Amino acid sequence: MATGAPGPVDSGDRPGGLRVALGGLTTRGRSFLAAGVAAAVCAYVLGQGDLLRVGLLLAALPLVCVTVLYRTRYRVAGSRRLSPSRVPAGSEARVHLRTDNISRMPTGLLMLQDRVPYVLGSRPRFVLDRVEGGGSREVSYRVRSDLRGRYPLGPLQLRLSDPFGMCELTRSFSAYDTLVVVPRTHALPTLRLTGQASGYGDGRRRSPALAGEDDIIPRAYRHGDDLRRVHWRSTARHGELMVRREEQPQRARCTVLLDCRRVAYQGDGPDSAFEWAVSGAASALTHLLERGYSVRLLTDDGSVAPGGGSDGYAAPAQESADSAALMMDTLAVVEHSAGGGLSRAYEVLRAGADGLLVAFFGDLDEEQAVLAARMRRRSGAAVAFVLDGAAWARGDEARASGPADDRLRTLREAGWTAVAVPQGAALTDVWQQAGEAHSGALPGAANGFSGGWS
Repeated sequence: MATGAPGPVDSGDRPGGLRVALGGLTTRGRSFLAAGVAAAVCAYVLGQGDLLRVGLLLAALPLVCVTVLYRTRYRVAGSRRLSPSRVPAGSEARVHLRTDNISRMPTGLLMLQDRVPYVLGSRPRFVLDRVEGGGSREVSYRVRSDLRGRYPLGPLQLRLSDPFGMCELTRSFSAYDTLVVVPRTHALPTLRLTGQASGYGDGRRRSPALAGEDDIIPRAYRHGDDLRRVHWRSTARHGELMVRREEQPQRARCTVLLDCRRVAYQGDGPDSAFEWAVSGAASALTHLLERGYSVRLLTDDGSVAPGGGSDGYAAPAQESADSAALMMDTLAVVEHSAGGGLSRAYEVLRAGADGLLVAFFGDLDEEQAVLAARMRRRSGAAVAFVLDGAAWARGDEARASGPADDRLRTLREAGWTAVAVPQGAALTDVWQQAGEAHSGALPGAANGFSGGWS
């Protein structure tokens, strides 16, 4: 839920004077003014006094409406609320607009218009008949986008009109809100992989925290520490109050690698191969965070998505919903990278990769396939989903063949569980296929570590 609260709009004493107000004459008002002037000229030429009075009345009516509307001091405040402010692509969000009359004088006819990007639909318009002094009105509309991204909503425009429809004055609020459309995520089945690496399974790292098993190394007492943790022997030795350290229970870690290279994909739109890879990465990190993993999101240019700690890994979803939200916000706006290789991502993984590695690759040439194969060395288990961009662009649902098969073979020989993703494949199906392929490649897995996907 997000709220925007623009300041009050005052209909009187605006810059530009009556010139701006005269510019707000409607077609009806201009017609009355032109007819009045024409009638007055004809009356003067023909010497018809009655016609002159009619002409003056016709010309004076829109001018009086302009003056009254301009001088009437309406003080109106507006606010906007999004529910929710973050939605998956293809889902709807509702925008609630609230208008408050903060003056004692009732308003006339009010027309509201909110600015929205064209991908979210047409601009919503509402007519409010009359808002009493101190009263309020609330209206709402729905927005929907099949394309992920960040979309500004606003500013809200308020149009004031006189009862005769002769003049309309438009005022704009200054504030706007942002709707975040994140990639679609899919509920993935729980699978189990095998693998061994530092920081994963029984070899997971330990780090200081507020709960867990006591460490034998004490530290100085800090305000708020539980006195039951005081280590009296160390206190006597150091001459100051010492407490036992505590450390975090072991936790599995995972890196989700997203290949964003423009040369690796063909085609655009919500059904393109790149959008499938982005949706797959979003589904994988959400699935793993929900199952207690510390997860980081890495792109081909070596960038780690915000939301993690100093090491880039985000806490599980049940501990920090903000971490998952920040990663999803990153995926909402991720675009193709200009780079042509995976070398930067390889350097990041070589410097500190451990645990499970889940990668979503586009087209891989021979050089990039060899580089991707080397990423496996520091991982306990590695799963690759390889998309053939050319096949997706031509709508070919057949499995990979020729050079694509050679790339898959290179990855598998290096220890990857590599799965080809044909055009239109369901993520849940290829996810299940990856688990079955890994189990088949490691028939003795039951005697090893199991914890890769669950």
